[in-house]
Amino acid sequence: MLLRFPDPYDFEISTERFRAFGPDLANLWHEGGLHRVVGGREVRIEPAPGGVDVRPHSRRIDAEVRTLLGEPFDLGAFYRWARRTDATLKRLVTKLRGYRPPLSPDPFEMLVGSITAQQVSLFAAFAIRNRFVERFGERAEHAYAFPTRDRVARAKEAELVALGFSNRKAEYVIGLARSDLDLDALRGLPDDEVKARIVAQRGLGEWTAEWFLARHLARPRAWPWGDLGLRKAVGAFYGEVDVREAGERFDPFQNLTAHYLLTGLRVAGG
Repeated sequence: MLLRFPDPYDFEISTERFRAFGPDLANLWHEGGLHRVVGGREVRIEPAPGGVDVRPHSRRIDAEVRTLLGEPFDLGAFYRWARRTDATLKRLVTKLRGYRPPLSPDPFEMLVGSITAQQVSLFAAFAIRNRFVERFGERAEHAYAFPTRDRVARAKEAELVALGFSNRKAEYVIGLARSDLDLDALRGLPDDEVKARIVAQRGLGEWTAEWFLARHLARPRAWPWGDLGLRKAVGAFYGEVDVREAGERFDPFQNLTAHYLLTGLRVAGG
């Protein structure tokens, strides 16, 4: 079934992240399409004129695919702002026209991924995450369903350590799974409250909270200034600046700016 996306939309650039750091078993690039398990069914997503082709499809699948592929972002408003406000972003939105940053539809998956990526390269994080998905997730034909919170809550820390997690990260992941933090309720809260509830959880800091706002909730002003990759990208495009303070110049489009700088550095060069 064709899912139409607001113009512009570039499937190749928008799915680049799923290929940039090695395989992602929960969002698997396979033979020119993206595979994800939704509600126990493996879904294949391919480019199509005006959007993407999704098979099989249902109301739930369609909604998750739209989120996964970044439909909530208002590219039109961002492009108009960038072209009249910032010469660097003006160049990037031209080079990356149609790039919709992918989102993580599941909040638990988003936070576990963030814990995995703490203080290691994304290549290493993806490798460890894949072993975790293989061990605790459910395999479909090609892709795996990401492990459920209930399943992880029953795991032992030693099992995660055997997969490559540090002792502390194993504690953080299992602690999150067993916590009483209502992840779904975070969607209805303002940014500051979301961050406050996340950082109150052991092992989750401001970096994780900002990426949760950016890559799960698609909040427009999310600015993960502490991220080393973003610091590198800001430095490459703007020189020596205070990255935290630099977020103010991109208001109210900090989230899209961060993604365009990061992807622009990988795809278009500094």
